[in-house]
Amino acid sequence: MKPKVITEKTNLHPRNKDRFGYNFNELIQILPELENFVFVNEHAIKTVDFSNPNAVKSLNKALLMAHYDIKNWDIPKNYLCPPIPGRADYIHYIADLLSSSNNGSIPEGENVQGLDIGVGANCIYPIIGNSTYGWSFVGTDIDEKAIENCSQIIEENPRLIDVISLQQQTEPRFIFKNIITPEDRFSFTICNPPFHASQEEATKSTIRKINNLENKKTTTPVLNFGGHNAELWCEGGEIGFITQMIYESAKYPMNCLWFTSLVSKKENLSSIYKTLNKVSAVEVKTIDMAQGQKTSRIVAWTFMSEAQQKAWKF
Repeated sequence: MKPKVITEKTNLHPRNKDRFGYNFNELIQILPELENFVFVNEHAIKTVDFSNPNAVKSLNKALLMAHYDIKNWDIPKNYLCPPIPGRADYIHYIADLLSSSNNGSIPEGENVQGLDIGVGANCIYPIIGNSTYGWSFVGTDIDEKAIENCSQIIEENPRLIDVISLQQQTEPRFIFKNIITPEDRFSFTICNPPFHASQEEATKSTIRKINNLENKKTTTPVLNFGGHNAELWCEGGEIGFITQMIYESAKYPMNCLWFTSLVSKKENLSSIYKTLNKVSAVEVKTIDMAQGQKTSRIVAWTFMSEAQQKAWKF
């Protein structure tokens, strides 16, 4: 059976490099080990088994090498291996958001600094943001091993050394405290918060995800699929994390132009809007995103007036 040509994925951002699917021939040339995981499915489309963590990691590595000028990248076992197209979409929507405060022009270069809350072990957002728009980043995480792995990625890709700095959050109940200093001027924050409120809920979700991908029933999650505890769950779940983030953000109204977070659960939006109203956010935007079967959205808020936004120095 001859493999079909992938049609355009119109749900991805127009600037997304994977909008026309994965060019596996090109990716295998860049990373030969990927060939071990590629097959032609029943729809005559080349793909990999997305329930296999080694396949996903190999695909991610190839995409980072092909599109984002990365020479070497790896993550430890049991850490989240995020889908690159979805992470790239968030970065592109941030670029559009910043352009709305910059006379319709996307600001580029190292003076545009982002704060990645929960950078994880993968360092994906800073890698994509710097490669695509030249932005610089501070990446934070409560997990020392995750920070160490990001540091290793940066060392093995010397162009990242001057544009990504890392900081461990030593007080896990806080998000911006200890991280944002009075002198800091972040153009944006970016965050993919833990979805779940408990380990049990996270495990059930992982099993459900694998069953959907493999179209079969399992009761045991693949141990290195889906992420480390701090990446998947926290007390209070997604809504608890974002609520804490909003209340803390109000203490740094002039240190950041746009605070943003992914919101995976639509039912959390009304509570988020109420909290933003309580802290007197000046402007709130909701940006819809979709990858494959999954729909998500970014909620962005600022404490700056239109005049203050226009005066922001990128």
